[in-house]
Amino acid sequence: MRLAYHLRDVFTETPLTGNPLAVVPDADGLSLAQMQGIAREFNLSETVFVLTPHDPVHAARLRIFTPSRELAFAGHPTIGAACLIALLRAPDMIGGQPVGLALEEEIGPVVCEVSCYQGTIRARLIAPQMPKILLALADKGKIAAALGLSVEDLGFDAHEPVVASAGLAFAFIPVSDLAALNRLIPKFELFREAFGLERPAVCIYSRETSDPAHHVQARVFVPGLGGSDDPATGSAACAFAAVASAFERPEDGEHTIVIEQGFAIGRPSLIALTMLVSRGELSQASVGGACVRVGEGFLTI
Repeated sequence: MRLAYHLRDVFTETPLTGNPLAVVPDADGLSLAQMQGIAREFNLSETVFVLTPHDPVHAARLRIFTPSRELAFAGHPTIGAACLIALLRAPDMIGGQPVGLALEEEIGPVVCEVSCYQGTIRARLIAPQMPKILLALADKGKIAAALGLSVEDLGFDAHEPVVASAGLAFAFIPVSDLAALNRLIPKFELFREAFGLERPAVCIYSRETSDPAHHVQARVFVPGLGGSDDPATGSAACAFAAVASAFERPEDGEHTIVIEQGFAIGRPSLIALTMLVSRGELSQASVGGACVRVGEGFLTI
């Protein structure tokens, strides 16, 4: 079997930055074991496989794999796959107006919009589940120890440690400044007890940013995906809408938060989180960013 694949960097306009992704666009003939093996072969944080949808109204069905397991939903594979599908199927349309498409994922249908402006292709996805805070994390001593920080480094303004989800749960830990964000040293063996999650995924964030035009800088660690920072985590950005809504109490209307991620590991990424607030409550969250071509080739299976 000879299969095409595409390499993309997501949440960036510059190749070799952002979060790398492999997309296999014609994957109907693959077994789940083969998909897992291909993801292990690419050894990227995620590889996404595009299949015929169960519902013909939808554009495609996606299966998303890390090198070790399948994910029900992930942000940067959805953004990257949406951009590629639009380019392959409707290259003449996306330059004129945004192209809408729904992608079937294990979590359910994910609605996306793809556009192109001055040669840069971008996609936006609506959070597949309404972001919500699941619980507060009260033991700051354990949290600080798990991150190699002091208790004094934790928190700013009204922000406190919580667990939130928009389909995937993350612990969100605010820190006082970029200095704390950059010097933290995660101790993964302490994560489960500190954050109360069976598969601990942690987003540490600061209001101080590298570019003052942006709003938040974050680092995300998922021990099962390796020991380094994730360059860009769209599913965490979706869930962050619940955190921002709870602690910032934005007025009714549309609000956009630009999140910096990957700066600590030389893979700078920019994630645009848009929140709709109605009657004082979060009513919708969407996450978007650019996607850039890096390469393509063929697999022989």
